[in-house]
Amino acid sequence: DVQLQASGGGLVQPGGSLRLSCAASGFTFSSSGMSWVRQAPGKDFEYVSTISNTNFPQYADSAKGRFTISRDNAKNTLYLQMTSLKPEDTAVYYCTRDLDMSTRGQGTQVTVSS
Repeated sequence: DVQLQASGGGLVQPGGSLRLSCAASGFTFSSSGMSWVRQAPGKDFEYVSTISNTNFPQYADSAKGRFTISRDNAKNTLYLQMTSLKPEDTAVYYCTRDLDMSTRGQGTQVTVSS
């Protein structure tokens, strides 16, 4: 079974940084595209970023220039480095395999507030 566990969230002030991690198991991580999505309170899921199995990154407009997606295939781990955080980035962040929302697993809460 695909298992994805996000971690690294927390409370951070506006302008701050966080690095999220996602531990993957149950599938061939190195062969899979991986994504981050988020859900703010009372809102639908929102796409954040994708990295292909060949390390090609893509970002939502809201993440461009501030977030960096990366992966470590040796550790079966996906990362999201977030900088210049804004209050509107407050959400639960999930990782998914190939943007398949059924794989998202447990997310990690990111709260940006002063």
